[in-house]
Amino acid sequence: MRGVWRWRMVVALVVLVPLAARGGAVEKPRNIILIGWDGAQRNHVHECLDRGELPALKLLSEEGALVDIDVITGATDTKAGWSQILTGYHPQVTGVYSNGRYHDVAEGYSVFERLKKQFGPDQFVCAAVIGKSGHCGEIKPPFRKPLADAEKEEPAAKGKKAARQPGAGKRKVGKVEEENGVKFLVFGGSPYYTMHKSCDVWDYGLVLNEKVGSRAIQLLDQYKDKPFFFFVHFAEVDHSGHKHGENSKEYNDALISSDAWTGKIVAKLKELGLYDKTLVYVTADHGFNEGQTNHRYAPYVFLGTNDPEVRRAGMRQDITPTILARFGLDLAGIQPPLDGEPLIQPATKPVQKAPEKGGRAKEPGKGKGGRAKKKAA
Repeated sequence: MRGVWRWRMVVALVVLVPLAARGGAVEKPRNIILIGWDGAQRNHVHECLDRGELPALKLLSEEGALVDIDVITGATDTKAGWSQILTGYHPQVTGVYSNGRYHDVAEGYSVFERLKKQFGPDQFVCAAVIGKSGHCGEIKPPFRKPLADAEKEEPAAKGKKAARQPGAGKRKVGKVEEENGVKFLVFGGSPYYTMHKSCDVWDYGLVLNEKVGSRAIQLLDQYKDKPFFFFVHFAEVDHSGHKHGENSKEYNDALISSDAWTGKIVAKLKELGLYDKTLVYVTADHGFNEGQTNHRYAPYVFLGTNDPEVRRAGMRQDITPTILARFGLDLAGIQPPLDGEPLIQPATKPVQKAPEKGGRAKEPGKGKGGRAKKKAA
């Protein structure tokens, strides 16, 4: 009898252990697409979902998750936002605190560079298709000019109103340095200057959602035979918010447009037979102040995805660690250590929520800013 019992236990272990292992394993995706809805306020997104206006986001989140993302460090603006999202670091590491205080992110820190290093530059495709022409995507190198020349140029610039995209803000002021008795104005490069070099495609300044979405679909056709990571950035939500306000019809329509093009990208993945092998993440760099035309303190955004492994809310710096972990990278070996943690695992650090009041998201060395106008969703 004892021998029969032992035999049954052995059979059970042979059958059940492999099943448990398969059930506990997390299947790696072949591809990931990170889609940005620049300036999408979390509450407004939920209101659109409740009205049935965002079917693509709804379907993605039904397959995976829709979680809150809060901005805890760095300004609630575009440069700080996408630099943090695309690296997983606080501004103390990247040097990108805000649209006006920044420099080129150090070599090797971006999600693009880490994936190319992991999978090989010729074996894996990285592409970025970006709506904005400033604050996200621009690739200006560091430079300097003699202070005397800069002062001569200043009077000529007065009286001329340069065209710029909505919400672009003021031009960065250089730092004064002296060399051999000559003073120079020194300007750091844009945050994306180094990271863009690791991408097979880096298109920016497309402005319109239609141009961004069409280009992304074209690239899916072009690179369908290789594993890839795409960053697809829609800018119309942010532009409409700056021009018409967060509660405007134009802002709402821009959200609907961003969702429609997200849906077209998903449809293309299905047409190519790639959807079941691709994770799609939709997020925003910052929200918008309620009913206003600015995002001085707008820390409430979201992450919607078809990834069923996403289990919890998080912070802006958690998105790159999530992407890297889903691709199978060993995060423990990354230097400097990432500030964010994957959303597919329980957090080992406190998951902070942005306060309703109390000024801007933390930016070391800066004073307090405006206040939030709307509660978190």
